[in-house]
Amino acid sequence: MIIDFHTHTFPDAISERVLAKLSRASRTAYFTNGSTAGLLASMEEAGISYSVNLPVMTDAGQVEKINSSLAEQRELLFHKGIITFGGMHPDYADCKSELSRLKENGIKGIKLHPAYQKTDLDDIKMMRVIDCASDLGLIVLIHAGIDIGICDRNYSSVSQILKIIDEIHPAKFVLAHMGGWGCWEDVERDLAGAPVWLDTAFSIGAVTPSPDADKAPCLSCNLSDEAFVRLVRKHGSDKILFATDSPWESQKEYVKRLQNMPLTEAEKNQIFSENAARLLPLI
Repeated sequence: MIIDFHTHTFPDAISERVLAKLSRASRTAYFTNGSTAGLLASMEEAGISYSVNLPVMTDAGQVEKINSSLAEQRELLFHKGIITFGGMHPDYADCKSELSRLKENGIKGIKLHPAYQKTDLDDIKMMRVIDCASDLGLIVLIHAGIDIGICDRNYSSVSQILKIIDEIHPAKFVLAHMGGWGCWEDVERDLAGAPVWLDTAFSIGAVTPSPDADKAPCLSCNLSDEAFVRLVRKHGSDKILFATDSPWESQKEYVKRLQNMPLTEAEKNQIFSENAARLLPLI
């Protein structure tokens, strides 16, 4: 079994338009049309059993409507192999009630994206959301490190992450992009071994530029195979979650990348599914 812990879909009516806009901003390619059907087709091709779908709330006014839609679809999507998380925005007034509603509806976690939400991870508003979600036993997955489409500022640095760990102690804290995209030295030196999960999304292999971009991506600094394996072992393979960031990576190719890594079969099994099944849990 393979579980992809980090994917994105968008409503059918706007999915291709949203992808085109984000692709222009990041100058990177995309590998599905961004729809649920596109993700399911990609999963079948890659041999992936489950994908975790992560919504990103870019405005507080989106929170209730999008979460309600996701809660309504949760059971149907799960039977197809998609585990949907909810979302929250740091400017949303009553995060405790909304997060409680998500839990009551069977949602297992939330996604936060400090860069898209233009709020530093250690801002009191963001910390309040993480604290509330953790009290409820929800998984909190954050974009960690620089965003390739917003390169002028790091809204979720390693130092900010360490402050969250020290002051909130979230029990189910997942850091996307191996703990801090583009900040690999800081991650390996200061974060490896901390009580958090790291997901592999958009972190290994070459960044694929958009074929119609007028410039190359502002950064192109994924981990080398050697650095990835070193970080996995320093952090602990029992706290690494396979993730692709589909549609921004090909799920099929990403599975191959991990399969070809110089890791033991036991380590690969942990990363591909065992860790995620334990965290979610699926059984």
